Order: sequence, then structure tokens, then C-alpha cells
Amino acid sequence: MLAASRESYAFAVDALNEYAAGATPERLTATGDEVLAVADLLRREPRLRRALADSSREPDERAGLLGAVFGGKIGDDALGLLTALVRGRLSTPAELLDAVERIGAETLLAGSERADDLGDVEDELFRFGHVVQGNPQLAAALSDSTASLDRRGQLVTDLLDGKAGPVSLRLVMLALRGFGGRGFDASLSRLVELAAARRDRQVAYVTTAVPLSDAEEERLAGRLSELYGRPISLKVDVDPSVVGGVKVQVGADLYDGTVSRRLAETRKALAG
Repeated sequence: MLAASRESYAFAVDALNEYAAGATPERLTATGDEVLAVADLLRREPRLRRALADSSREPDERAGLLGAVFGGKIGDDALGLLTALVRGRLSTPAELLDAVERIGAETLLAGSERADDLGDVEDELFRFGHVVQGNPQLAAALSDSTASLDRRGQLVTDLLDGKAGPVSLRLVMLALRGFGGRGFDASLSRLVELAAARRDRQVAYVTTAVPLSDAEEERLAGRLSELYGRPISLKVDVDPSVVGGVKVQVGADLYDGTVSRRLAETRKALAG
């Protein structure tokens, strides 16, 4: 997001946090679903997106248009969060859609936080993403934009039946639509990171040749926490092809101490 959009989104997040402090998990989940339903409509209606993001209109005019279209069709809580968004200055219609999707996802995560199962949602999203990455046929099926969304959604429902909670399933469905314009895999990763951020944690993706012991994970998380100044949520992938060592990705930072990387560098040096 551009600076103006980030500032407007921050006001909506403040409104969400104030609302979430006194709302039940069920109420938050219902509100998140309503906000995401609005995002689905905005995705299909570019003229409405443009009108709600039009900075030449006064904030009251944009809020009035929002109320005229959605008043009585969604709850007051969802309408209040969306009003906080459109009263701000969102730089483009695309950024409006991104902001609505994100506030919807954040509302679902706030509900999980109130239910004290946000960590489970974070882990379920990561594990499903890991399963998809390890199965090229499944990854291709879920990413196939020529297949109907209903068909891909049913595949996800069948795969996650009894293995993930309703909020995790709803967020995976959001990833299928391309959360924030991303591909499916990148959408899931972003949702994992949002879940971690709501717990005031940063995600570290760790790749090793063999599983880490609990003590090793604890030491690695501790060192990364010292480095980044906040708690770290480790997401560990065991990949024998790295041979040995550890690769760690935190945001844009990559630390690759794997044997496979050193071997590749040696082969490159010998070839030169």
C-alpha cells in the first residue's frame, strides 16, 4: 500500500481492535465473513470500487454511498469497519479491494484470538501450504484459474475435513481467490504471517535435512528473537535434499547455511 492507504488502513485496524475487545469469537467470525462477502462483490463491481475509492468525493459522500449499497444487507459492525476504510484516503480502487480483504481476514483472526486458538489457525494454514507445496498435482489443481472456484473450494473442503477449524478453512478459501492479488501459495504464506503478527510474532521459515529437536528449535527461536527484537514463530520444513545445515528465511532476509548451498558454490567455483 501507498502511504495514504496505509494511514487509512491503520484507522480501520484501530476500529477493529476496539470492536474486538468486547466482541465474542462468534460475532467476530460473522463480521469477518460479511466483510469478505463485500470484498467478493467489490471484485466483481469495478465501478463501485472506483466510486468508493474516489478521492475527489468527500469522506461523508463515500460513506453515504457505502451505506446506501450495503445498509441492511450486512451487520452494523461490518458496516462500521468498512466505513472507517472508505472515509480514509485509499490511493486506488485496487488498494480499496486489498484493504477490504485484509480487514476481513484480520477480523476472522481476531475472532480466533478471542477464542484462544489463533496459534492453531497459524499452524493449520502453514501445514496445508506445506502439503500443497509437496504435491505438484494438488498445487496445479488449486492454482488452476481455468477451473471453477466452487470446484477448487470443494477440493479444499474435502482435504481439510476434520483436519482444520472453520476459520482456517475460510482463510484457505480466501487464498484460493488470490488474497491481495497473490498466487495461492503466496496468499497462504501472507495469511500465516498475519496470524503470527496478531500474536506479536514474526515468522521464520526454516529448512533442514532432518527434524530439529525441541531444544534445537527453542535455541534457534531464541537467537532469532534476539536478532529481530520480537518473538519468532518457527515454521520448519524437513527437506533431505539440503543434505545438512539450516536455511532460515525471515521476511526478505535469507540465511542459507545448508550443505547443498555450499556444494553448489563449490561446483560453480570449480567450473569457473
